Amino acid sequence: MDKIASPRLLQIDNVTKTFPGVKALLSVNLEVRRGSVHALLGENGAGKSTLVKIVGGGYLPDPGGSMTFDGAPYAPSSPYDAIIAGVRVVHQELNLLPYLSVAENIFLDSLPRRGPFVDYRKLYSETGLLLSRVGLDLNPASPVELLSVAQMQLVEIAKAISTSCKLLILDEPTASLSSRDAERLFGIVRALRDQGLTTIYISHHLKEIYEIADCLSILRNGEMVTTRPVSGTSIPQIVSAMVGRQLDSEYPVGKTPASRETIMEVRNLRFDGNKYPVSFSLKKGEILGIAGLIGSKRTETVRAIFGADRKKSGEVFIGGKKVDIRSPADAVEAGLSLLTEDRKGQGLVLDMTLANNVTLAAPDKVSRAGVIDMKAERLSARRLSAELDIKTPSVDQLVRNLSGGNQQKVVLAKWLFKDANILIFDEPTRGIDVGAKYEIYLLLWTLLEKGKGILIVSSDLNELMGICHRILVFSDGKITADLERGDFDQERILSYAYQNYID
Repeated sequence: MDKIASPRLLQIDNVTKTFPGVKALLSVNLEVRRGSVHALLGENGAGKSTLVKIVGGGYLPDPGGSMTFDGAPYAPSSPYDAIIAGVRVVHQELNLLPYLSVAENIFLDSLPRRGPFVDYRKLYSETGLLLSRVGLDLNPASPVELLSVAQMQLVEIAKAISTSCKLLILDEPTASLSSRDAERLFGIVRALRDQGLTTIYISHHLKEIYEIADCLSILRNGEMVTTRPVSGTSIPQIVSAMVGRQLDSEYPVGKTPASRETIMEVRNLRFDGNKYPVSFSLKKGEILGIAGLIGSKRTETVRAIFGADRKKSGEVFIGGKKVDIRSPADAVEAGLSLLTEDRKGQGLVLDMTLANNVTLAAPDKVSRAGVIDMKAERLSARRLSAELDIKTPSVDQLVRNLSGGNQQKVVLAKWLFKDANILIFDEPTRGIDVGAKYEIYLLLWTLLEKGKGILIVSSDLNELMGICHRILVFSDGKITADLERGDFDQERILSYAYQNYID
């Protein structure tokens, strides 16, 4: 049956959701067909998470709208209500208990019993059947803490389909997966679709949509702007609908060539867990990318440079002068900044305001006699918020209440306030929508025009090839290639990335 023309499973009519000062959803309408994979797209803050939480029972909508599910009125007042109805949500932040077994995690709320005791034979048997449905060859008694992220993702899906699940909602399921694990996930989603399961699929990786989705819907500023078949829809059309304007390309082309002047040089850097010395240079006005497989020591290298992790030996030169970096404070003093991969855990203080976070790396700039001048702090935060187009009701907003893309901009604002000369980005656009990515890319080129040097670690090869002057390829901690822009090629980069695992 044509998935686009199949009967409706979920219908949403005129659903609105308002928070204090923010209208998150405005009269949203959506139809999801049975046995289809329906992509839900939109920029950070467009309303995707709010809509999913309403469908999943996490939020109650404002009065006036309605939903039907499986032919009956649907108004869950809790996630439990949604589960009973047949709706399961797998969130980007996985919700597994690491010290329990795979089987215990899957059946945590419904452990089979024989009298007062858990019937482990039945538990492991039923778990084995579920794991086979999601393509996992695991011992059901294995502790979850021993699994890879990809395996945990599939365990979450197995947990979701352990009940009478009719609608599975996957929120950014490939955010922490390698390309190989993502392909495996796509195969599982297709197989579940063929078994009749309906899926709502949320992703910022637009090319994934063409891999598995039958239909797509796009939210912008809390309003549903279009629902259409994936077939016949181009990426430029999707991007235009998401951001409300036409982008010339996915990656803006900057006008600043890299200088010949070296702004930073790393010589024979060694750190725990890596047997190879790392040496490279960064030019003034250059974006230097670091590519490699997960586990190739990319993040460990930049953390050692920044003093976040202890180095065994090696030298770092800034502007031709040797600097002794033993801690992040030393690195900041030397003119370096590090935008960490985990922006929530390491880059921000979530329960502080936007203004507090912006001035966090250089409080002396807004202090008098050691006391923060709150007026000066707010003025600086407003200036940078306007410059970076941070969407917030106020600079007094708690950072945890901002979207992922805006949180990333706050981290960037912090280092712009510090006026660092060398910016190190670790996965700068992970979990960020295409419009916010484009704005960040434009900002990078603006920084280069001011003579900054930028080092970027990214798992997205297209991103690195789109914005970098040069790319270093890491393979198991060793630099196996230093490629100029004219030599960029995805297959070539991947061959260098695998080189040290094969030799």
